[in-house]
Amino acid sequence: MNNCKPTPSGSNSRRVFLRHAGLATAGVFLGRWAGSSAFAADDAPKRVAPDLLSSAKLEKAKPRPDLLDDESPKGLEVIQLTTELGVPWAHLYMEAQVFSMDSKRFVLHRSATAHGGNKNDPKHQYYLCDIENGCALSPLTQETGCVAPSVSPDGKYLYYFVDETTVGGGQFALKRVNLDGTDRRTLLVVDAPLPGTKFRPSRLYPISTISSDSKRLAISGFLGDGECDPPPYGLMVFDLEKATVNLVIHGPTWCNMHSQYCRSTDPEASRDILIQENHGCVITPKGECKVLAAGDGADIHVIRDDGTNFRNMPWGRDGNERCQGHQCWRGRTMWGITSTSSAKPRGAFLIEGKAAPHTGHVGLNTPGGVRNDLTRDLKESRFSHFAGDIAGRRFISDAGPFDKGGRIFAAEFGEPGKDALRNWKRLLNPRSTCIKQSHIHPFLSPDGKLGFFNSDESGVLQAYMLRGI
Repeated sequence: MNNCKPTPSGSNSRRVFLRHAGLATAGVFLGRWAGSSAFAADDAPKRVAPDLLSSAKLEKAKPRPDLLDDESPKGLEVIQLTTELGVPWAHLYMEAQVFSMDSKRFVLHRSATAHGGNKNDPKHQYYLCDIENGCALSPLTQETGCVAPSVSPDGKYLYYFVDETTVGGGQFALKRVNLDGTDRRTLLVVDAPLPGTKFRPSRLYPISTISSDSKRLAISGFLGDGECDPPPYGLMVFDLEKATVNLVIHGPTWCNMHSQYCRSTDPEASRDILIQENHGCVITPKGECKVLAAGDGADIHVIRDDGTNFRNMPWGRDGNERCQGHQCWRGRTMWGITSTSSAKPRGAFLIEGKAAPHTGHVGLNTPGGVRNDLTRDLKESRFSHFAGDIAGRRFISDAGPFDKGGRIFAAEFGEPGKDALRNWKRLLNPRSTCIKQSHIHPFLSPDGKLGFFNSDESGVLQAYMLRGI
């Protein structure tokens, strides 16, 4: 078997893809337990130096009315959540599941950029922000190598990975801790090839995603061995009750998956995962990205978490419209939203869509694809990073010009698939440099009452909150 062989593309590729992926869909028990319980408690985790975790060094959150301007709505408040001198802090990526569903607590991270932290940096740790307790910060992780956290929708746990992999070797652990930092447990350790394959995962993606019933968690990773060219990437799905893992899709075009579980509570819809395919990407055998996408660019798909029912989202790849690479589900619905860029008309737009059967990588020309331009009523559309609330009613986005600090807008949804976004409000200019490490990346609390963004306006990247939007 040639595990380096890429997945063919085109209208006949689906049958071939299933044949290849089928070799990697059997579950395997990979746990190494420290005790007799299925989920072993960590008696002696690999801790970093206590002084690197001490919350005593952290100042309290502070109001920042100076970030508002004459165009900001009355009653809007800006709170700077992190203020540590010389150490950058950031929110997790907009699509990350970081909030408790009561909108009272969420996770952010220390010593990080807007796109993640260095897994070899002992200062990089995840913290809980308790909004009702003056936005107090408390550490949730204590190991070097922590990546890709997800808060369970039932509000009980933080799941995260400790990545000690190297290309073709090493290991990673899936861990769980209560949101008060107690009862840390290792669910499983992966230190061998995934079942039915020769793939040893490494370079775990900085974002994971968890199902609405809190039973399954997914993450992508690099599957190359250092020699395979082009190297593959793949999506792993973990059964959190059985402590097993399945590889459900793999190939060389899955280098930037942005995997996101549908947040619907319907038992069938909750098995769907939104994934991004970067056609034309160029990755070295060691996993270095040379080209993220080329040609007609990326397209977005939906796949069931057992590797079946592969579908298209009707966006991009027509020679004019291109997916920017940012997308999310609209609340708990089966509608997705993506940001696009095009030359005719010129701009960066927000397009709603619903999945249709896979008929090749034809993007917006997918037969049966349903689209809705959410920004069609605006004279100017320059949107990029965005998010919505869990009810699918409220929306937030950044917008250009990014060379002048960027802008943040809020809006409201109408009827799915029909209405454009409405009641737009410009909130503020976050005064960020908007370089990649300092992207604004706004998002909302589940109840839609609070907004969050990053900015390096102080000279160091920090995390901010908006109240009264």
